[in-house]
Amino acid sequence: MLPLKEKDKPIVQKLLSAGCCARCVLRFCCVNVQAAYRQPQQETLKKLKAFITDTENSKCHGSAPPDSTDENKSHDAVVSETPEDPPSKRAKLEPSAAAAQPEEDAAAVVDLKDDESRVCVVCLGILQELCGPVQAVKIAEAVKAKSYEFDTLVLSVSLPAQLCVREHSCWLHVKKEVREKGLVLDKDDVIQVKEAFKWIMQGLVAKELGGVAVVTKSAFEVGVEFTHPQSDTDCHFLATTCPDCFKPTKNKQSVFTRMAVVKALEKISDTKFLKHYPCPPTQPTSSCISQDIQCLHVSVFIAGRYNKFCRSLPQTPWVIDGERRMESSVEELIAAPILSAFRADGFNFSSSGREDVDVRTLGNGRPFAMELLNPHRSRLNKVEMKELQETINKSSDKIRVRDLQIVTRDAMSRMKEGEEEKTKSYTALVWTQKPIQTEDIAFIDDIKVTATHISLCELTLDQKTPLRVLHRRALAIRQRVIHSMCTRFLDPHHFYLGLKTQAGTYIKEFVHGDFGRTKPNLCQLLKMDTDILELDVESVDVDWPPAIPE
Repeated sequence: MLPLKEKDKPIVQKLLSAGCCARCVLRFCCVNVQAAYRQPQQETLKKLKAFITDTENSKCHGSAPPDSTDENKSHDAVVSETPEDPPSKRAKLEPSAAAAQPEEDAAAVVDLKDDESRVCVVCLGILQELCGPVQAVKIAEAVKAKSYEFDTLVLSVSLPAQLCVREHSCWLHVKKEVREKGLVLDKDDVIQVKEAFKWIMQGLVAKELGGVAVVTKSAFEVGVEFTHPQSDTDCHFLATTCPDCFKPTKNKQSVFTRMAVVKALEKISDTKFLKHYPCPPTQPTSSCISQDIQCLHVSVFIAGRYNKFCRSLPQTPWVIDGERRMESSVEELIAAPILSAFRADGFNFSSSGREDVDVRTLGNGRPFAMELLNPHRSRLNKVEMKELQETINKSSDKIRVRDLQIVTRDAMSRMKEGEEEKTKSYTALVWTQKPIQTEDIAFIDDIKVTATHISLCELTLDQKTPLRVLHRRALAIRQRVIHSMCTRFLDPHHFYLGLKTQAGTYIKEFVHGDFGRTKPNLCQLLKMDTDILELDVESVDVDWPPAIPE
């Protein structure tokens, strides 16, 4: 039974005559009952034909006028069936009547078969042979072949932009009929092809995947894309009539994106549209082409802390002019086992600051986070995460990770929040040009210096972008604070300098001055040339991610 009303008959007749498929007819009649679309399209087409011919047959047999005592009976027997008048009885003809109209019945059958074989002028076959059990099997097999782990999935559909043009043309085709009949029908009420496709396919795909729920929102997305090369030029006239809507972009293969076409159709007048495009649309000779099924899982985020024990290991791959300088990096040593465990296609690595290739990171380590792109596995339990952490630590003696855990996207932002205000502690091995004794550096433990004078406040530096990073950082003068310093004498030309500083302070430049680009600097304080031989990060004072007991 189709949820149609008497007022829908002229629209149904007009759309069927224009070459619309049965499901597109339902869409334009604003039928939002999902079950109606799930019926076989051939069956729906038969019911639509019976629906529009019912009134004609009733008139031919002298049915009662609307104001008779039968006015409450529906004129649409297909829509509103009653016990006294079931569809099976209506479908039967008396022997004499059947004998009197053999040619008319044969013609009707031929016409029905012709309608079934025609490609819809609006959906270009998407809601016909591309929407059913065969397509559901194809989707399910593609998903199974890619070995994702998931509990639910969302089905997405990508349609050719020209479907918007064809739908607009069909809308104009019935618009006049709608207005003449005084009916209330708005284009925005028409059910979208995507919605109808999903209503039909969701249950079928779920069944093929063993009952997995196909929902409206899920971390796992299965994308179905359709193209129709034959009608690619349908949109081209819009570029002339609405040139402002179509602007070339680097990442788009065509300017005729769905959004651009929709925008142009909102601007163009009915008169101008009808001048450039047929109404109703021309009959296509082929259906849309179904492209490869695409599967995509939302990113999974992993966080932890790492220690670096090697002075010849960069944080990220070190490549200069296309040539790799170091065989590995912190990022790669951590990422390889994680990518393997989650079977992800790629990753983005970030951390709370970074150390130079010759700097070690000790103490409780530096917080880091990884975004895993399109992971085929999305979760590990606590035992599996612990085993993954051990796998990373056993893979190299150059690094070690701790507190490895899965976090949310929102939690990722906490690593960067207030990073400029965070503090970090360092130990530097300093060389002095002139010989020194313990008492020569003792004053550094107590002194607090500003850029202009000695006082009991914190040491504020003006640091012009260091020469060594000028190729990747903008030239600027940045103020940074050294909260405290302490020294440990080693020999007449060496001592250890401990510092607690604001995050982002360039420690090496504070020690050697960077040709005066950092003021004040250690050279000025000791009144001699100094340089830094070794540097260790002792702590990064970011309370994230949460510590996991060993």
